[in-house]
Amino acid sequence: MRRWALNVDDVPEPVPQSGQALTRVLACGICGSDLHLLQHGEESLALRDELAAENPPGPLDPVPFEADQPTIMGHEFCCEVVELGPGCENLAEGDIVVSMPAAFDAAGVHAIGFSNLYPGGYAERIVLNDLLALKVPNRLEPRLAALTEPFAVGVHAVAKSGIRSDDAAIVLGCGPIGLAVIADLKQRGVSPVVAADLSPGRRALAERLGADEVVDPTVEPAIVAWRRVDGTRPVVIFEAVGVPGMLDACMRMAPKGTRITVVGACLEADTVRPIIGIGKELSLQFVLGYEPHEFAAALMAIAEGKVDLEPMITGSVTVDGVPQAFADLGHPDAHAKILVQP
Repeated sequence: MRRWALNVDDVPEPVPQSGQALTRVLACGICGSDLHLLQHGEESLALRDELAAENPPGPLDPVPFEADQPTIMGHEFCCEVVELGPGCENLAEGDIVVSMPAAFDAAGVHAIGFSNLYPGGYAERIVLNDLLALKVPNRLEPRLAALTEPFAVGVHAVAKSGIRSDDAAIVLGCGPIGLAVIADLKQRGVSPVVAADLSPGRRALAERLGADEVVDPTVEPAIVAWRRVDGTRPVVIFEAVGVPGMLDACMRMAPKGTRITVVGACLEADTVRPIIGIGKELSLQFVLGYEPHEFAAALMAIAEGKVDLEPMITGSVTVDGVPQAFADLGHPDAHAKILVQP
């Protein structure tokens, strides 16, 4: 499989259709899924097509994009409305907005940032649907509002885990999604939260986001740290690494009856031993994305200061700097979240 390439180029400005608005991108986060797409794009599309052959897509599934056509990535954005198409009733010119990264038209639903037709937030201008956009409240800085999407992923993962405020949590992996999980656990009052990561820089960020105990798993396994600081409350494990071997590691470390929530996106084949899960009666919950109400709740939590995600932002670039930013994000000690600010 060949690796895809990043290019910076001029493209025609998109035109809003009925019920859509043309917006100017103010900030857009670079997501780990964008890095994965660049490295494993062909494998991902091959798997998509394989699954589609077995389970035909429904009317609300996104229109698939094609690998041989240009795609402008970026789905963690905050924008300013500059022009309204016909039939818009929610937005006005000058509004600062965020939106779930989806657009719909007569052809169906399109995943913004993973579409040949709808450019994502690495572009200077993108089109959003009037009824999906949320106005940014409380004069929240666009750079922080752009974190709504990745934080919503953490909010959804925590909600799907079924964790309660009197439970404990272990978060394996302190990249942007692991950090989002930690931030939401803390706003829900979960304690203790034990976080583990190989990177000293990301362990420091986990501590700033609210983790009660942060460990290098090569020095002290996360489950040992949990036993040291608590060891009595039911524990929920969040796997936010997404590399082969992590599922098996989670199942081996988990106490009997543990719930394991898998939020790390592993794109490679992996192996688990079912007898471990059977013997311990473990529950594995795989999660993806978020619901509309969780996206809105994530925005309000940031805007009202219930969570402080400022530490996650470790750099910013213009559009011309995107290729270098992708390379820089390969060094976890240096960066967590880089924003594109066209």
